[in-house]
This record gives sequence, structure tokens and C-alpha cells, in this order.
Amino acid sequence: MSGDGDNGVRSDEGSGAIAAGRAGVGGAGVGGGGGGGGTGGGATATGAMGTGAGTGSGAGTAARLQRLFEGHRLTPTQRRIAHCMVRRAADAPFLSSVELAELAGVSQPSVTRFAVALGFDGYPALRRHLRDVAPAGKPGGPGAHNEYQQAVQAEIDNLRHLAEALADPGPVTEAGRLLAASRPLPVLGLRAATAQAAGFAYFARKVHPDVRLLDEGGTMLTDRIDAAVRAGASALLCFALPRHPREVIDALAYARTAGLTVVTVADSAFAPVAHHTDLLLPAPVGTGLAFDTACAPMLLGRVLLEAMCDDLPDAQSRLEEFDTKAAERGLFVE
Repeated sequence: MSGDGDNGVRSDEGSGAIAAGRAGVGGAGVGGGGGGGGTGGGATATGAMGTGAGTGSGAGTAARLQRLFEGHRLTPTQRRIAHCMVRRAADAPFLSSVELAELAGVSQPSVTRFAVALGFDGYPALRRHLRDVAPAGKPGGPGAHNEYQQAVQAEIDNLRHLAEALADPGPVTEAGRLLAASRPLPVLGLRAATAQAAGFAYFARKVHPDVRLLDEGGTMLTDRIDAAVRAGASALLCFALPRHPREVIDALAYARTAGLTVVTVADSAFAPVAHHTDLLLPAPVGTGLAFDTACAPMLLGRVLLEAMCDDLPDAQSRLEEFDTKAAERGLFVE
């Protein structure tokens, strides 16, 4: 089942490994799909990391695909194909060029040119390479589970992929430090990402003295960014999920020109917001239902909260104070 609402199923979603990059767009670092303008290949983003070999076949193949694409100067159309292949990592070694073109929403000759850009004689050579490095046999089968079970299993795979990416905690630790130091801390999330931003802000307010949720677009958005900067903000946290609103891309570009360091939780290292992000933390979304599922981005947001608490010396005392007052007020029913 598929749809085309704010976060409906798209064929070109990618997962990608956690990557930290400042202003540069490297090889496969920015995606062209989903409503944002990508930027052509330039200098490779600094600090980009691939996940280690995965325990799940899909996650391991996705990591190998990510490493295959890194360092290549790809056009926006080619990044769209790469985006699709990472998202469909388990199936990628078995797709024909026509099937891949249909899934990515590009022409079949574009798939051929993509393979050549990666250094292969053509798409058949690329597919042979993928089959050589992929686990033996196509995993699973369409009849193994019903569509609801498949959607749940896909989310489990996404969480495994996230766990593997977090084997290097460096980017999350750095993000936590940046968020803890920003007073106030603006948290941006529009449309499909509103719930993720609101959830983070709700809990962050328990330990951070000034968290400002930016969950409405329009002309007031830049005003609220300006107000945060005037109040002393040094960083902005953004949750960016497909379909990516153009307003989010514009807001991040504006925030950086205003002097804010942008930390973004996105669905992919190929997401259109990557070019306007200083520290990108990808977490894949599930696309097996009519509307995307975002368990991995939500969990990554909680991990960021933990990292931020580690850099807030009074976080524990604030939590204890809240618990005391909540008990006095009878706020919760046990």
C-alpha cells in the first residue's frame, strides 16, 4: 500500500550511515529526491562514516553500498539512484536496470550512466559486483509475512542499522555537546517531522533551561530563528523527514547564515537537507505502509537527549526537582 501525503511512500528513500559534514557536499552526500534541490558533487564532507559489517543482511548490504558510493562525484539523478539502492539494499543485487529505474523514478539510461560513474562497464557489472559482496540468496520472500508483519520487520531492520551506526558514538556525543551549550535551544520540525521535534522538545525542557519548539512554517519562522539568535542561541536541532518541505531547507540555510550550528536528524545521508547541515545524523524511515514509520528517528532523538544530559551538569537535579513537584501535585496516577 502506498500514498503520497506528507510522508507517503517514496521509492527513493535512503538510510545511510551517521555522517558529520560541514558545508561540503561529497559524492553521495546529498540526495536529490523528495522535494529538495540537491547540489552537485564537490568536496567530500568531512567526518563521514560508514557503518560496520551488519548482523542483518539488509543492514550489512546497505553499509557496503554506502561505502561504494562515497567519494564519487554523482549528479542529482545519480544520487537519487544511490538513495534508492541504499533504501532497498536487500533487493539491490537482484534488480534489473529497468526495475531500478522504475523504483528510483529515473530513466533506464540514467541507471547505466550511474554504473559507469561508479567505475563499472555497465549496470550488469555493477549488479554482479553487488551479488558477489551480498549474502548468498535473496533474503526472505514476498510470501513469508503479511504486509503488516513486513512493515514491522522493516522497522526492526532499521533499528539494527541504527545500532550499527552508533558503534561510533562520536557524532552523537558531539551533537549532545552542541545542544547542551546552546541557550536557548531551538528545535525545528515541520509537517511529518513535527511529532519528532515536539517529542524531543517535551523531554528536553525537563533538563535544558530554554528549549524553543519551531513547528510552524511561514514568514514567522525566520523571525523566531532571529529571536533565538538574539537571545544567545548557538545551535539548532532539526528533525527532517520525507517528504522534505522546502521551508525546512530554506530555514536551515537561513539559520546557518545567522551563525547557528545546525544538527539534523534526517532519514538519510542523501536527504536534501544535508547541504545545509553541519552535523547530520541519519536514521532510516519505514516505507512499507501508506504513511512512513519513524521508529529509528524517534529513538535517535532519545539518544540525543541522553547525550545532551551528559553535558548538562544539572540535568539530574532538574529531573529530581521535577519528580518531587510532580509528586506534590499528584500529577501522575500510579
